[in-house]
Amino acid sequence: MRLFKTLRKHHFNTEHITLWAAVIVFAAFFTFGSIRYKNFFAIQTICNILMDNSHLLIVALGETLVLVSGGIDLSVGALIAFNFTASAYMLTELNLPLPVVVAVVLAVGALVGFLNGYLISYKGFQPFIATLATQFLTRGACYMISTDTIVISHPAVLKLSIFKLRMPGGYVTFGVLVALVMLVLFYILTKKTKFGRNVYAIGGNEVSAKMLGIPVKRTRMYVYAVSGFTTSIASLVFAVYILSSYGLHAQSLHLDAVSAAVIGGTLTTGGIGNVIGTLFGVLTTGVIQTIITFQGTLTSGWPKITTAALLLSFILLQRFIIWQRNRNRKGKPVKMLQKEAASE
Repeated sequence: MRLFKTLRKHHFNTEHITLWAAVIVFAAFFTFGSIRYKNFFAIQTICNILMDNSHLLIVALGETLVLVSGGIDLSVGALIAFNFTASAYMLTELNLPLPVVVAVVLAVGALVGFLNGYLISYKGFQPFIATLATQFLTRGACYMISTDTIVISHPAVLKLSIFKLRMPGGYVTFGVLVALVMLVLFYILTKKTKFGRNVYAIGGNEVSAKMLGIPVKRTRMYVYAVSGFTTSIASLVFAVYILSSYGLHAQSLHLDAVSAAVIGGTLTTGGIGNVIGTLFGVLTTGVIQTIITFQGTLTSGWPKITTAALLLSFILLQRFIIWQRNRNRKGKPVKMLQKEAASE
């Protein structure tokens, strides 16, 4: 309780508290791994985590935006599988040019996102139900294209898969570069644009957002469209990473994306979140998996168990923050509450 009051006194808002919690958790796990295992403390360790999770980071950025708006998107994993299978089929079986395939994949992702947003915003569907329906739709469509594994052998894709950008202490691949560019774009979108401010306002208090003249329905539809478009970019990165498609790929990716966003400090109730925190959420889940790999004697179930414990801890932290904030706001004038909301 005293810690919370001290942080508030020094103008640390709710987002700062959850973000710093994510940074501290990552630093703790990375420090533990560095002390415990030889060669763990290295720049290349971070690079390896980013290379293995670049597609997850991209998806988690879109999921963060959706969670901040007060919704959830369960279709992202199935959409990746569909786009991945479709792109592999178009490249291998139909021999379509790579730019055409990329354009089709991006368009499909945006359309699926618009469909989710339309059903939720204008037809009153619950986000869980609407995105679950499109999840089944896109996952089933994978098997309409092919029930077998399709190996991607396009020369340009193969070149991208072996691309390495050397730097002091290590190297990164094509997927990491795309993920970092997306991170910068999402930071600008959420923090420096009117659209981003509207999303935070809707997630914080939809009724107040409507009273302020924010186009709630249209903004929410665009949020899901951005999520679908971002997921399509992730599917292209994933295709370059593993070079073979199958309908069962990315089955739990939507859960991993939500977990990364929540561990990164995004509130499940909406209105608060930070894409930098999402980056640390992805890094935290990645470093846990790396520690398990270095140990060598633990089963593959331990990363999930540890992630579950972290999720519960962060949700409890969120509940405490919301409870404390509501308690502090009781009896305050409306103008003061509006000033506090604007600062967060």
